[in-house]
Amino acid sequence: MNVPHTVKPEGAIRGPVLTFTGDPFKQAPDEVMVYEPDGIVAFGGGKITHFGPAEVIEKQLPPDIEITNYGPDSLISAGFLDSHVHFPQTPMIGAFGEQLLDWLNTYTFPMERRYADKTFASAVAKMFLNECLKNGITTSCVYCTVYPQSVDALFEEADRLGMRIAGGKVMMDRNAPDYLLDTAQTSYEESKVLIEKWHGHNRIMYAITPRFAPTSSPEQLAVAGALWDEYPDCYMQTHIAENLEEIEWVKSLFPERKGYLDVYDHYGLCRPRAVFGHGIHLTEDELCTMHQTGSAIAHCPTSNFFLGSGFFNARRAMQEERPVRVGIGTDLGAGTSFSMLTTLNEAYKAAQLNDYALTAAQAYYMATRGTAQAMYIDDKVGSIAPGMEADIVVLDMKSTPIIDYRMQFVKDIHEALFVQMTLGDDRAIQATYIAGIKRYSRG
Repeated sequence: MNVPHTVKPEGAIRGPVLTFTGDPFKQAPDEVMVYEPDGIVAFGGGKITHFGPAEVIEKQLPPDIEITNYGPDSLISAGFLDSHVHFPQTPMIGAFGEQLLDWLNTYTFPMERRYADKTFASAVAKMFLNECLKNGITTSCVYCTVYPQSVDALFEEADRLGMRIAGGKVMMDRNAPDYLLDTAQTSYEESKVLIEKWHGHNRIMYAITPRFAPTSSPEQLAVAGALWDEYPDCYMQTHIAENLEEIEWVKSLFPERKGYLDVYDHYGLCRPRAVFGHGIHLTEDELCTMHQTGSAIAHCPTSNFFLGSGFFNARRAMQEERPVRVGIGTDLGAGTSFSMLTTLNEAYKAAQLNDYALTAAQAYYMATRGTAQAMYIDDKVGSIAPGMEADIVVLDMKSTPIIDYRMQFVKDIHEALFVQMTLGDDRAIQATYIAGIKRYSRG
């Protein structure tokens, strides 16, 4: 599992290692899940240089290299990826529910007004990214606010930490408070400046970000599509089919279009690196369009349950005849936890409500390689393999007394993983590495 690498390893970690070589939604888990009970992962120059059984890899490393041994009760994995999250909503996480449209007007929009203040935005960005690291999340696709300085605040902190982050300025020119509105032209100009400044700078990726169809005029959606034509290797992120009332609103605003997704498709916003949040109520025709255009859905179970929006059917979206790329998202602050383990717990419940069981292998794949594949960066992150970027999380498999007790009775790695995603939270994260640098250590 190791290959010659021109970069000299600078550090290494040892312990049980989990990674995926394929998709357990399409193949038997044991065919695509690699579990090394005593493995070494070495890294240098920000990338993984070696991976394999400790007894093999240790002989290939320089004799003076420091190997941090996390022990048999740990689990080393690729860092978690979050395909849909709102960093400006961090200060309002856990706000009393209501449903989507009321919740936006009551809580979200007034909070986002505060991001006109760059100092405030920078403080929240630091808290947000620290919490991501504390929860083993190494890459996120992030909504900022309408204010360009909120994007600068996020990217400056992410760049300081060396993180691979996608994000963008919200484009919103109608159906929101006046203090948060831009125009089609200003949204184009401000987004263009931010793309030129940030996209491709170190590990920063820009996402063109119309909030959702109801808050963008046809003119603004058109300039979003034109901007993407100019910078085709950017991302585009928005929301779709989260709430039934929202869908009816879109129909009233765009009566000439045949459905919600057709609004975006008409303006050239369905293509590879498009990440659509939620997608709970997409029709079969819309899922076919998602498949044909290479667009992805961000599955956000904690926020879907919190706002009473519904429960996304990932198996239906991924069905073999026309598979759609699906990533996992925390969707803070309607999402109620930074923990990817908690998010996978809720994804399991959403699956149960759709009459199937999400296996542990499928869940951990979705949180790593699966979301990387949805975001078209599975050649960079999401797996443990030589040449991949060294974004790594180390779990403590006995992080609480009840988990420690429960782990005495597990039969195999699959049951052990399921216990973690059912009972675990941020306390399970021992360490988080960004490009081979330890950026978080518990305690």
